[in-house]
Amino acid sequence: MRVLAVDPGREKCGVAVCGPDGSLIRRVVGVESLRDLATQWIHYYGVEGVVVGDGTGSRHVFDILGSLKVPVKMVTEGGSTLAARQRYFRDHPPRGWRRLLPLSLQVPPQPYDDYAAEVLGEQYLGRLGGGSGVAPSRP
Repeated sequence: MRVLAVDPGREKCGVAVCGPDGSLIRRVVGVESLRDLATQWIHYYGVEGVVVGDGTGSRHVFDILGSLKVPVKMVTEGGSTLAARQRYFRDHPPRGWRRLLPLSLQVPPQPYDDYAAEVLGEQYLGRLGGGSGVAPSRP
């Protein structure tokens, strides 16, 4: 099963397509572009469902995606932001003097909502039992 995971926000959203082998693609997009991108990715990647995190802006984003041709479900975001930050720094380790600071004191220099969407998708698939093998995090 492949899902389109969305980490909602007021102005921008993280979006990721997740499947049994992990994330296929992820991106940060403006809310105004979300529906068009979701429609394209659902068709192109064969997405069977959409999961939307229950955080800031979730109701608005849920309404935007509600008319898609696949089921849309709200999921708990508990722990996704911290996990996303860890993944961001795994992929983009700090350089220069920043590498001397503990990662827990740093904030990524660019939006990392796409990583949060990836975490949401993997957690959802893990709960279904046939997903990426990533265990759901505890809030």
